[in-house]
Amino acid sequence: MPPQPTSPAREAIRGTVPMLAEISDKIIYGEVWERPGLSKRDRSLITVATLIALGREKQLDGHLARALANGVTKDEIAEIITHLAFYAGWPAAMTAATIAKDLYEKG
Repeated sequence: MPPQPTSPAREAIRGTVPMLAEISDKIIYGEVWERPGLSKRDRSLITVATLIALGREKQLDGHLARALANGVTKDEIAEIITHLAFYAGWPAAMTAATIAKDLYEKG
């Protein structure tokens, strides 16, 4: 498996919890995301939906950017957020919508 580029989130904690950053690099992004059973696009859809449903706002920004890079469209992200409003809750969807809006305005 080729080495995966790190992320700002992993680099931010590397000095404090180096093993967590290393496990993220090697296992999550080096092995799990590289498994052939699902495309990276599908993994992004699943990950974004899970982060929205669990209210993991700090990780959502980076994974929305990754989803766009993996071929998920802004329209599809809007559909995920709308769909989850009814399963994960209105506040979770509104928060995700704000995070997506801010990301799109940055980029």
